[in-house]
Parts: sequence; C-alpha cells; structure tokens
Amino acid sequence: MRASRVTAVALVAGAGLWIASGHLLPRDSAEGQAAIRPAEIKEQPRFRVSVATANVSQHSPTLILSGRTEADHKVIITARTGGVLTQLHVHRGQHVKKGEIVAVLSDEAREAQVTQAQALFDQRKAELDAKRSLIETGTLPKLDLANLEAQYKASEAVLASAQAERDRGVVRAPWDGVITDVPAEVGGAAFSMAGKEIATLVALDPMLAVVEISERKLAGIKVGEWAEVRLITGQTVAGRVRYVAKSASPTTRTYRVEVEMANADGKIPDGITSEVVLTLAPVAAAQIPRSALTIASNGEIGLRLVNDTERVAFVPVHIVDDGQDTMWVSGLNDGARVIVRGQDFVREGQLVATSDVNDQSASR
Repeated sequence: MRASRVTAVALVAGAGLWIASGHLLPRDSAEGQAAIRPAEIKEQPRFRVSVATANVSQHSPTLILSGRTEADHKVIITARTGGVLTQLHVHRGQHVKKGEIVAVLSDEAREAQVTQAQALFDQRKAELDAKRSLIETGTLPKLDLANLEAQYKASEAVLASAQAERDRGVVRAPWDGVITDVPAEVGGAAFSMAGKEIATLVALDPMLAVVEISERKLAGIKVGEWAEVRLITGQTVAGRVRYVAKSASPTTRTYRVEVEMANADGKIPDGITSEVVLTLAPVAAAQIPRSALTIASNGEIGLRLVNDTERVAFVPVHIVDDGQDTMWVSGLNDGARVIVRGQDFVREGQLVATSDVNDQSASR
C-alpha cells in the first residue's frame, strides 16, 4: 500500500514538473529561433513606378488671347463751315484717296470774299512797290515804309483767310480709306451744315488686332516682336506688336496690346473676332506628360520624383506652357527623375522600385 502511494505521488509530481517547464523554460530552441528570424525580418516588395528624366532647356512659351480687329484710323468727316450741302461724291463702301472730294457746300459768298481780298492785296502791293523807291531816295520819310509794309501784310492775311474759308466749302478725304457710313443727304433740309456729320471714313491699311492681357503676362510682351493672328474667317496673318499699354483698364485690370498687320488689299475687315498667338520671353523649363502632375497634401501642384536613394520626394512646379498631351514646367533640376506612372500611389520618403519609360517603350 505504501509503495503504491509513493508511486502515485511520484507520477503526480513528475506531471506537475513537466507542465511547469513550459512556463519556466523557453519553448523554442536556439536553432528554432534562428530558423524563424529570417522569415520575420524579410523585406516587403517595393512598389514599382515608371520614371522619365527631365531635360531642362530654354523654352519660349506661347500665349493665346481672343480679341478683335480694329481699324488703325477712323474719323467722322464733318463740315467745317456753313452752307447747304449741294454735292455728295461718295457712297457707303467706296474707296477714296487722300485729298479726294467727298462733298461740296453752297458758296455762301465765299468766292466773292476771296475776290475782294485779292483786290485789296493787289492794291497794297502796288502802293508798296511804287513808294518804296521814293522812300529809298529820300523823297518820302522812312516811317511810311513801315506803315506800307504793315498794310501789305494785313491784306495778305485777309486774302489767305478768305481762301481758307472758300476751301472749307469743299470737303476732302484726309487719308486713303473706305467710306463706311454717309448720314448726310443732298437736297435735304436747307440749313447750315457747319459741324454736321457728312461721312465716316475708315483706314484699313494697316489693320490692328487688339487683345487684353493680364498683368502677370505683361512682362513677357515686347514691342516689335512677331505675333500670329488667326481670324474667324479662317485667315492666318503675321503681324508685329506695335503697342503695349502702360496703364491698366480700371474695370478689367488688363492691358491693351495692339498687333499691326499689313492689309493693302483690304481683305481684313474691321471689328471681326480674332485669336492672337504671342511668343513670350524664353525661360528654363522641362517638358513632361500632363498626367505626371499631382497635388500635395497642402494643396500645392507639383511632381513626385525619385532621388538617388530610390526614395520619393515632392517638388512644387510652375506651369510655363500648356499643350494638349504635354506641358512645360519650371522648378525642376536638369536630370531629375520624374515619376510619370504610379505617382498617386506613393508618398514622400517611401522606397520604390523604378523603371525607365524609355526602356519600357523600347522593349515593346
């Protein structure tokens, strides 16, 4: 009986020691831990992105603005003296040359005034010539010479004034152009035409393309630079920047820019819609795909790059020129590796695996 008890106690004690050994001693051996450790610290696979090398060069961006054509000269021809309109030599759409007669007003005794002034002038001139020799010989006092010359010059001025008044009765074109409107009529109301509108004259050569440019782009526009003008009629005409305003419009805060175009044949009409392509001053920029642009967490527009340690970095950029598939941006260093695929799935500081888009294209 005693031996059985001793054996039972020994078995219970051995079972207890075996159970306790799992808590008091390490479960795995050194060899087991060595086998498990590499699996625990095994590196996770890196996210693969496609990169392209940025080549920075001098690029001249283009600026496309909508505007309109505008005649270089436009004037309303008015009567500068009194009289009734008796002759009208022009009609709407007619081309006229400088000095060509547009209209004629009634005489209103202007010719008679010229005749009277001419007679007085001839008289004063004859008196001066007749008495000059007598004054030079001492027969007449020298003071008379001054009076005679004054009377002669006064008569000359009266004649010139009468002739100018007569010439105002004949209205002439101030320059070459096209008559666009003729509001006056011959035989209308018999009243004085002084100050009244007779016709509107527009000079079509040269023609201007007028646009408004923002203050941010103003620094890149220079007088004398070439510009391309695309008319709504389908014509494309070359011109030069003639004028850049120095003060902004108070309502739009934009600046007027005029591009001068040759229009000797008059094919470019006044006031039609046009599109002006201006070439700005060159800047250092790189060409990238449009899809490469991304937005940082702080709202900045830029690009994600891969540095020398294969980590992702973000660089803010400025858009210089925007094309259909690509765009030119500034703010990149020459040779920078720009992420062009997968940039929206990585974050700054992350290790990535890269592949060059040129190598991918060649393998295809």
